[in-house]
Amino acid sequence: MIRLLLASAFALAACGGNESDELGVGAQCTATDECNQDISATCLLQFKGGYCGLTGCLHDTDCPESSACVKHTDNVNYCFRICLDKPECNANRDGENEANCSGSATFVDGTMGRKACLPPSG
Repeated sequence: MIRLLLASAFALAACGGNESDELGVGAQCTATDECNQDISATCLLQFKGGYCGLTGCLHDTDCPESSACVKHTDNVNYCFRICLDKPECNANRDGENEANCSGSATFVDGTMGRKACLPPSG
């Protein structure tokens, strides 16, 4: 059993997966049950295509790995996926609802050279 778990973890790492992929942070959704309930992710329907994430974070430590606490233009803090480029933001989104990898996001704990996957407005 332990070998199977280790092999699965290694395979996920080898494929370039990260916790945001596993947890669905940034994924398109139509209902909260499509998002990971173990971390209290909800489907944020105020964004076009929905966006699996968390609301009300105060710091990056409130967010799953590979995501960060961002103050959005609606003055609400969300856990959004962090990214290097746009394709990372859209692995789990369709072309009509693409998110942008933006360096202009307001990170609650400071930018630190990071970018965030900002979903399209609803």
